[in-house]
Amino acid sequence: MSRTSRSFRIAATATVAALGLLATACGGDDGGSTAASDGKPVTLTYWTWTLGAKSTVEAFNKTHKDIQVKLTEIPSGTEGYSKMSNAVKGGNAPDVATIEYQMVPEFASQGNLIDLTKYAGETVKSKFPDAVQSLVTFGGRTWTVPYDVAPQLYYYRTDLFKKYGIDVPKTWADFKTAAAKVKKQDKNVRLASMPKSDSALLAALAWQAGGKWFTTEGDAWKPAVNDAPSRKVAAYWDGLLQDGLVQSYTAYSPEETKARTAGKTLSFLGASWSAGGLKTAMPDLSGKWAAAPMPNWGTPATGNYGGTSYGVLKGSEHPEQAAEFIKWLTTDKAGVEARLADLESPSSAVPADPAMRAVAAAKFDTAYLNGQDLYQLASEQVDAIVPGWTWGPNQLDVYTAVQDATAKSGFAGGIEAGQKKAEAGITERGLKLAK
Repeated sequence: MSRTSRSFRIAATATVAALGLLATACGGDDGGSTAASDGKPVTLTYWTWTLGAKSTVEAFNKTHKDIQVKLTEIPSGTEGYSKMSNAVKGGNAPDVATIEYQMVPEFASQGNLIDLTKYAGETVKSKFPDAVQSLVTFGGRTWTVPYDVAPQLYYYRTDLFKKYGIDVPKTWADFKTAAAKVKKQDKNVRLASMPKSDSALLAALAWQAGGKWFTTEGDAWKPAVNDAPSRKVAAYWDGLLQDGLVQSYTAYSPEETKARTAGKTLSFLGASWSAGGLKTAMPDLSGKWAAAPMPNWGTPATGNYGGTSYGVLKGSEHPEQAAEFIKWLTTDKAGVEARLADLESPSSAVPADPAMRAVAAAKFDTAYLNGQDLYQLASEQVDAIVPGWTWGPNQLDVYTAVQDATAKSGFAGGIEAGQKKAEAGITERGLKLAK
């Protein structure tokens, strides 16, 4: 569980080269004063959507007299990032916030993050593998502190797969065959749902297929949201939807959960962190879910679907204390155990700090997954992450464009819209666009 993936390392090496191009665009804000506490504890505000946050904050507050943390749960995805960006603009941003790796370059380049180099640079350098460091450190500065890695995983109902005579699909061809078999047996049941609202999932699937939404040529960015692997993925899912072989509920919606709970949706495309939410969303289905490698295109492979880090947003008056809280969250045994101790919303994230993976694995309750060693499976899939992926400098705008267009014209239309937005955004931000 403490292995450092070679493929992940190569991917991150490509990323850091691209991120270097952002150095001139980064604001370099190192925050305001560290605010003398005048004997009173400093109160930090903390925004996140991650599971286990409540128990983590409670544990921190019990053991730290000089710093207290006030938690606010916010939506994940584009809604959450828009909320954070607007808060920075409005001057009421939280001290600490969750920033997925895919959003670190964009948030840094827009000046939304405080430079954490002097507060957490040594922690990042000493605690995390080079590959992970590269996702949060660029332009010679440390912008956020890593928490987890997030290889894609495939979750399925063991009882219903048996009922419908379905084997766990190993390839996307197998997946299509299984989807048709399920529909043929019951017109009201589908193998899975592919949401049109989750651009991050589409990106992860394109990544798995060998797509590269952003690369660099010299000092210029070259977006390829509509490259050949991404077109293949888009056509595949558009075809399944047109044939009525899968549903398309809004991601993380009550309708989506209801369909899974009622046995109308037999499986879903997730990541290592998804397991923690199963118990919360469907407590009565304990022992009936299992995880497997994501189906592939013929060669074992996976993309990175999410992956969490913590940053300090511009405007915070307490970056030093915020960095201390973040260090405890990401590298302290007590912090990891507190996150796993939340019985209502336990986390299954795989820590990016190798020393913390055994801590998390030992604490994670495997009863819901009928004793399956999720951390072993997830660690193996970290090694299968396809190298060469780079996040773009305007990822949120690209996601929004993909999502809006997909809702109207399917995934093929979504990636075409994403490509146009990627090209326009690079130019608008004063960055070079490769010809």
